[in-house]
Amino acid sequence: MTTTTDLVSYEDALASYDPVMGLEVHVELGTKTKMFCGCSTELGQDANTQTCPTCLGLPGALPVVNAIGVESAIRIGLALNCEIAEWCRFARKNYFYPDMPKNFQTSQYDEPIAFNGYLDVQLEDGETFRVEIERAHMEEDTGKSTHVGGATGRIHGASHSLLDYNRAGIPLIEIVTKPIEGAGERAPEVAKAYVRELREVIKALGVSEARMEMGQMRCDVNLSLRPHGREKFGTRSETKNVNSLRSVERAARFEIQRHAAVLNGGGTIVQETRHFHEDTGSTTSGRVKEEAEDYRYFPEPDLVPVAPSREWVEEIRASLPELPLVRRNRLLAEWGISGTEMQAILNAGALDLIVATIEAGADAVSARKWWMGELARSANESGTSLDELAITPEQVARVTALVTKGDLNDKLARQVIEGVLAGEGAPDEVVDKRGLKVVSDEGALTTAVEEAIAGNPAIADKIRGGKVAAAGALVGAVMKATRGQADAARVKELILEKLGVSEG
Repeated sequence: MTTTTDLVSYEDALASYDPVMGLEVHVELGTKTKMFCGCSTELGQDANTQTCPTCLGLPGALPVVNAIGVESAIRIGLALNCEIAEWCRFARKNYFYPDMPKNFQTSQYDEPIAFNGYLDVQLEDGETFRVEIERAHMEEDTGKSTHVGGATGRIHGASHSLLDYNRAGIPLIEIVTKPIEGAGERAPEVAKAYVRELREVIKALGVSEARMEMGQMRCDVNLSLRPHGREKFGTRSETKNVNSLRSVERAARFEIQRHAAVLNGGGTIVQETRHFHEDTGSTTSGRVKEEAEDYRYFPEPDLVPVAPSREWVEEIRASLPELPLVRRNRLLAEWGISGTEMQAILNAGALDLIVATIEAGADAVSARKWWMGELARSANESGTSLDELAITPEQVARVTALVTKGDLNDKLARQVIEGVLAGEGAPDEVVDKRGLKVVSDEGALTTAVEEAIAGNPAIADKIRGGKVAAAGALVGAVMKATRGQADAARVKELILEKLGVSEG
């Protein structure tokens, strides 16, 4: 149950304080097996069926490091412009909670595999903001607790809890920023843009699908305020496991307003974890936040240090794909569009679809037009994302090819797309089934034009008198007569030829 929290207006908060953020993002790697054992990571299996003595922490079971997990960590580190450690090791992070059957988490503490990097992110208006990266380290996920019998789904008030250890041991990479200063009123926007860009990087690297709604990527939003002119950071709160871009922005904004209200009232900020509530956009207190010493970190005695050779690191660096920001800037120049147009494409989730459509043979203008127009409208009406529509980039490219060839006009092409989305088959099948080809028979077109002129003598006289714009009415009559299956440009040409009028 959420409680009412005192807030000040966002503007008043920024008038007195500078926000300082720290973002911790956990990325669940897409490996086939867990980080320290051979158990499957496949989702959706029956509870506790993907476990073994190692991930259950049974006596005598020994861990072995997942090599793909290490390689993925290095790939992420390189993409974030980090230094890659020549030697690092795992540590035990001790805490007692039912979701960790070993009573410790195998993680990295003072010796991460990647450190001291940065990620440049673009804000909505095209401005670039650099976020400094403190570290990216390897660890394992916890199990899943389900609290039953309460009103909130949390442990408080529940009658009992169920535990599923299938997720315990799944490889995670935790990416921690350095304190993000200087964003001012745009701090929440910077937080959202950073997580969005990081998600795109992770997906481009192929190390995770990074689907936030499925928990494959989660963000902890640390936030504090300091009065203008002060150097010392304020006390921070940590809003845990925020799982959407919009929520990252809302959580940061809410905490700025809440901190300011507490400080303005003479109160003290408690260093604690907080829960974010999607329905209200608010946060509520979780538990007092531990410091590092509370976890009693010490080197993991059952795992040897990780020492990636410089040759291997350079091989991985050479295999990195074109990173998202570089790619977007290249496409921006190639397509000749504005930053605002590119942002609209990104917001619609259309970039990869447009690129794939171009690769399938469409020109860039047509690919953008259909995905951002007719298909975006269909997605909006059906409440789905573009990539969930029942049409492929190859099929969209085929529709554009039929338009270019002259077999379809835009009106007919929209009907073809409608048919594909309705499950009527591929574009050519829909054309055949619905009889949608453009009427290209000059004889049939000429007859339709003559009938339109004969049926509209007053309009024909206006055109003969020099009012060429009036030809639109006759074009419309012909299009109606041919059920929209004529080439409008050719129809106009025929009308003017018949009336002895030139376009100029």
